Amino acid sequence: MISQSSGQPVFRFAPSPNGHLHLGHALSALYTWNRAQETGGRFLLRLEDIDLARCSDAFVRDMLEDLEWLGLQWEEPVRRQSLHFDDYRSVLDRLDALGVLYPCFATRQEIRTAVAAIEDHPADPDGAPVYPGLAKALTPDRRDFLISQGKPYARRIDMAKAVHMARLKNSGPVCFVEQASGPNDETGVVQTQPLAWGDVILARKDIPASYHIAVVHDDALQGVTDVTRGQDLFYATSVHRVLQTLLGMPAPVYEHHHLIRDETGRRLSKSARDKSLRSLRAEGHTRADIVGLVGLDVD
Repeated sequence: MISQSSGQPVFRFAPSPNGHLHLGHALSALYTWNRAQETGGRFLLRLEDIDLARCSDAFVRDMLEDLEWLGLQWEEPVRRQSLHFDDYRSVLDRLDALGVLYPCFATRQEIRTAVAAIEDHPADPDGAPVYPGLAKALTPDRRDFLISQGKPYARRIDMAKAVHMARLKNSGPVCFVEQASGPNDETGVVQTQPLAWGDVILARKDIPASYHIAVVHDDALQGVTDVTRGQDLFYATSVHRVLQTLLGMPAPVYEHHHLIRDETGRRLSKSARDKSLRSLRAEGHTRADIVGLVGLDVD
C-alpha cells in the first residue's frame, strides 16, 4: 500500500465503462484533474468494470479517447478492477472473519413481496427499499444446508453489527471530512449514517464484489488521499467509512461536487442515454465548449 503520509496528494477518476461518457463524467474528470494540478498531486485513472455483463473493451477504448481529447494525462498502468477479483475476495474474507457478513438467499421478487407487505417501509438514500432482513431469521444450520444444496446467495453486511464494531474500534462515531458539500450542504466533519442503507450487498453470484468493496480496497491500495466525486455518492461515503474502519484502512478526505442536470432537474446518466461526449464532439463542440457547459473554470 502506498503511504498516504508522503505529503503529495493522490486523486483518482474512476468511471465505469458500461456506456459512453456524458457531461457529468466530463465534469468529474475535469474537476479531479484540476484539483490535482492545483495541489501538485498525482492523477490516477481507474476503470470500475466489475460488472462484466455491462462493461466492454469497446467502451474502454472510447472512454480513453474521450479523456485524452479533454486533455487529461494519467499514470500508467490503469487499474482495471475486473482483473483483481481475488483482491476483493480477500477483503470479503477479512470481513467474514470479523463476523459481519451473512448469506442472503432471497430473490429480488421475494424481497419486493416482503417490502410491499410492510407499511411505510423505509427507503435508502438512493430511494430503494431497505432490505427487510429476511435471511436474519435463518439459523446457522439452515444457512449451511442451503449453501450445501447449491442455492444461490448474496453476501450482505450486518450493518448494525458492523457499525457497533466500527464505533468500538474508532472509540466513537465514525466520521469523514467533507471539503466541499453534500446534497444538503453538509460540510466539514460529517458523522456517518450507514444504518440508513440497511444490510447492503457486498457480493453476489453474478458480480463477486460490490462497488463498496472494490472502491475502499483500491483507494487504500493506490494511496488515494483525496476522493473527488459527484454529490450522488455523498451518502455512500457512510458505508465506505465503516468498511475502512473495520479493515484498518486510511481515510481519504472527500470532496463532492455539483451534478449536471437536464432541464427537468434529473441528473445525467448513461442508462437514460443522455447525450455523450462523443456525440458532442461529432457536432463540433470543442474542449473549451465542454468546460463551459459543465460550469468549471479550468485551463
